[in-house]
Amino acid sequence: MSQKVRVRFAPSPTGPLHIGGVRTALFNYLFAKKHGGDFLLRIEDTDQNRYVEGAEEYIVEALNWLNIPYDEGPNKEGNCGPYRQSERKDLYKQYADALIESGNAYYAFDTSEELDARRKDHEAKGKTFIYNWHNRLKLKNSLVFSEEETQQKIANGEEYVIRFKSPEDETLFLHDIIRGGVQVDSNILDDKVLFKSDGMPTYHLANIVDDHLMKITHVIRGEEWLPSMALHILLYRAFGWNAPQFAHLPLILKPTGNGKLSKRDGDKMGFPVFPLEWKTAEGDLFSGYREDGYLPEAVLNMLAFLGWNPGTEQEIFSLDQLIEAFELERVHKAGAKFDPEKTKWFQHQYLQLVDDEKLAEDFKKFLQDKKISTAGINVTRTVSLLKERATFVSDLWDQGSFFFETPQNYDEKAAGKAFKPETPELLRKVVSILNSSALSAGADDFSTENLSEKVKGWITSENIGFGKVMMPLRLALVGEMKGPDVFDILSIVGKEESISRIEKAIDFIG
Repeated sequence: MSQKVRVRFAPSPTGPLHIGGVRTALFNYLFAKKHGGDFLLRIEDTDQNRYVEGAEEYIVEALNWLNIPYDEGPNKEGNCGPYRQSERKDLYKQYADALIESGNAYYAFDTSEELDARRKDHEAKGKTFIYNWHNRLKLKNSLVFSEEETQQKIANGEEYVIRFKSPEDETLFLHDIIRGGVQVDSNILDDKVLFKSDGMPTYHLANIVDDHLMKITHVIRGEEWLPSMALHILLYRAFGWNAPQFAHLPLILKPTGNGKLSKRDGDKMGFPVFPLEWKTAEGDLFSGYREDGYLPEAVLNMLAFLGWNPGTEQEIFSLDQLIEAFELERVHKAGAKFDPEKTKWFQHQYLQLVDDEKLAEDFKKFLQDKKISTAGINVTRTVSLLKERATFVSDLWDQGSFFFETPQNYDEKAAGKAFKPETPELLRKVVSILNSSALSAGADDFSTENLSEKVKGWITSENIGFGKVMMPLRLALVGEMKGPDVFDILSIVGKEESISRIEKAIDFIG
């Protein structure tokens, strides 16, 4: 690729960014970085009626949280700004005029009522109304009116639109990097509106002009834009510009596989479909991956595998590895089924990779919010023992709340099995070992290894069954038959608290 690769992500600020949009941004980012290119953000806000306050900030925050920031865009001006279409609107009229000059577009004065009547008339006859080559000379436009009549109508303030004049009887041979060759019969294309009399371009014109002026080399976007590809290529041709290469990404499907994953599906099925939480003006709250405790790396890895795979067995990829492995040719044509459980699997894998100290910091914040004291507890060590069974930071609490809180009761079924008439006597002996001089000489003597050696040594020398001591001891410390090694628990909880819990259990059995 001799020309520098430049790609863009061009969302509309009409609400929060759906993960389908995030995946489009990710694939653009990966492609740009793989080829040493630029990743641009362009905000397509020409439809001011649908503009939602805070949506642009949300898009930027989501890209930053996921660590796929843009190189050029709003507040990161390159040489091709401004990057909001609303700030570019004075540009587009000259390009619409140029198409009229070259005979590739025309003024149309049909009112929406007139067009609606024609649509209904066609429907009644079982046909579909398309404004194009076969009827445009029977409608109200500058192809029918003289130059003088046309200018007079405009001068009189009659409402008009500028329509593209799609070619007749031509077979277009288009190429899509993901789908290969696509053939389109130009006779089925309608003469799309490019410009409205309110001075605003439609998406099609603004999009092409901006991509050209921003030197975009590859347009990587969702499958829903595939039907527009023919028009867009024809527009490039009409302007005499080189068209970028196109790649249309497959849809993200519901977990059931039927239909596109929608904004409402997540709340119905209990998983986020937005990167960050979003609160509507009406007060509705939509959950986000960040607030639900997901790591950004896990979300990115999951999204990369929605419609792409590296062709190997490897599933865990850092961002650098994704950049290295990514190829548009390996993106599938078929829709990609969203799997919430697989997302949790990625999250679990990534949580295991987090450094224990960092994880302990996150867990401390979680405990602070719950107003739980961590005094005297080595949280880093606790986390290292619990994380293997955890998917989210909150799971560390579910797995190990007993490190921070004395159990208030004992699992009934377990107590029935573990607490026997002889148990108090055995537990008293454990207390005396914990109190023994060998263990009280210094804090280090309350180590897992030392405790294990002393207690197990006594059990073996007295020929007692291990279960008779270890089961009630765990229950006394935890309240249930769960948790890591009993001697790790003793060591972390500390001497005083351990003895207090064991004595409480002795009283309970008594």
